[in-house]
Amino acid sequence: MANNRGPAVRAEGLVRRIAAPEGEIRLLEGVDLSIAPGEAVAVLGPSGSGKSTLLALLAGLDLPDAGRVWLEGTELTALDEEGRAAARAGRVGFVFQQFHLLPHLTALENVMLPLELAGRRDARRRARELLEAVGLGARLRHLPRQLSGGEQQRVALARAFAISPRILFADEPTGSLDRATGERVAGQLQRLREEAGTAMVLVTHDEGLAARCDRRLLLESGRLRPLP
Repeated sequence: MANNRGPAVRAEGLVRRIAAPEGEIRLLEGVDLSIAPGEAVAVLGPSGSGKSTLLALLAGLDLPDAGRVWLEGTELTALDEEGRAAARAGRVGFVFQQFHLLPHLTALENVMLPLELAGRRDARRRARELLEAVGLGARLRHLPRQLSGGEQQRVALARAFAISPRILFADEPTGSLDRATGERVAGQLQRLREEAGTAMVLVTHDEGLAARCDRRLLLESGRLRPLP
């Protein structure tokens, strides 16, 4: 799904180190990565290898010890926290393993929220359409605690795609789901991504989900390498 525009996300020489009782741990050692518009890239690797750390750096949620990150040509690593948030606004979506739905809002209201913050007058209609697209048209008025884990994750997917993001960052989006539900969510994620033309950076242990992506990369010993 890539095209001839510049990269959606680009990273050069990312280094991240953390202190530990046994000494300094080097999670990332000069990681380079370029993701084309519309491309889906899965990052796999053993637990503790730094996958979530890499995702946070690519999204500008954290800063590296060294290296640079660009989001559609804007250098995130040259901006302060407020500037990075402004760079993400309106073009970046997030899906996390733990859903992060607001417990006092219904499914419909959770999906409406980013649309209302963006000033969309059609927030209710758009949110309803997205929830129907992920099979939750009959759950619009349910609170998160009234939904199963798979249903909550589908609400989170609908919310992430509400603003038609050009880039989506997903951290173990099927990690807390059973296999059948995870496969259903993966299929809906792929369909929404293809419809919106969204680039996606996905951290996962789920080989089935990774197989749906255009590229699979392994993060191990601080380095990224392609997988067949």
